[in-house]
Amino acid sequence: MDEILSQENREYRARTREFAEKVIRPVAAEYDRKQEYPWEIHEALKKAGLTGVWIPKEYGGHGAGLLNLCIVIEELSRACGGIGVAYAVNALGSFPILLAGTEEQKKKYLTPVARGEAMISFGLSERDAGSDAGSLRCSARRDGDHYILNGHKKWNTNGGIATYYTVFCRTDPASKGPRGLSAIVVEKPTPGFSIGKIEDKMGIRCVPVVELEFDNCRVPAANMLGEEGKGFRIAMETLDRARPGVAAQAVGLAQGAMEVAIRHTSERRQFDVQILSFQGIQWMVADMGTQTEAARQLVYTTARAVDAQVKNISKISAMCKVFATDTAMKVTTDAVQLMGGYGFMKDFPAEKYMRDAKITQIYEGTNQVQRIVISRAMIKELGVTV
Repeated sequence: MDEILSQENREYRARTREFAEKVIRPVAAEYDRKQEYPWEIHEALKKAGLTGVWIPKEYGGHGAGLLNLCIVIEELSRACGGIGVAYAVNALGSFPILLAGTEEQKKKYLTPVARGEAMISFGLSERDAGSDAGSLRCSARRDGDHYILNGHKKWNTNGGIATYYTVFCRTDPASKGPRGLSAIVVEKPTPGFSIGKIEDKMGIRCVPVVELEFDNCRVPAANMLGEEGKGFRIAMETLDRARPGVAAQAVGLAQGAMEVAIRHTSERRQFDVQILSFQGIQWMVADMGTQTEAARQLVYTTARAVDAQVKNISKISAMCKVFATDTAMKVTTDAVQLMGGYGFMKDFPAEKYMRDAKITQIYEGTNQVQRIVISRAMIKELGVTV
């Protein structure tokens, strides 16, 4: 419903949609097949002036806020979910710097990201620390003017191609759980920092997901974000602001898959009539459209809350992530179903939408964990004890 968007919102949507249709859609299947990062699209995004939408103007960005970022992610993902997340993870990686960085750190790291001259990634999860982020083991020991990092990170999106990494480590070896964690920016190349396993993924195949390895990696103490020991709070506040971006990716996937299915069923005939003319098919289309629009409005409401600096956004952020990503999985699966055997074939884009959608229910907090966040917030609001 573009009428309830601002003129600026509509302009970002129009610019990104035109870009996605002309630049991304023609090559999306090829990059998915090759599992290669789309450098040509990254360069095209720079030329189109679409990098750094979320970064404040004083650091070279647009200063356009989270809602416009979500609109851009949605439109990119409508053409390719992998490219959508390749773009969005730069926001995820830079949010810790926006939240806790010094002015010097913000100018140093955010300015090249805003210009598209550098990319930034986010290192939180480990092999044995996914949903339980407080159990991470990657360590950072103070040694004079440096920290020495040892350990690994798992599921690092944009790993290897990014220049900067916001890495969460345990700086207090005696601590347990969330206490004693800190956030540190690691730059590439730094001796002792290397890229480990490169994952072979079901979906979002054009964006690299890798392991990060740290072997006595010396990082300047000046790269610490905020106070030592405050890293868990920074990570959680980052994810509260980043989850609407994942939800926007999901909305774009649902919208793209739905459009493909509607066009296919309008063109294909069975029993001498359009498939789309059958009432049962129209009911499926109606449900797909209703669910997608409901998800979109929940995402936009959450983004507006972040832009308005509303406090305590964890519940609504989790809600938009859960609802939008579950919707994406359902709508993309229904799109494959509506296309029948064609939907199952890689010659057609429906199956790619479905593959790309699955990960949105998992990363940046599984939907099972998000439901715990939501229910706990609701119980607390009512003053009920469990």
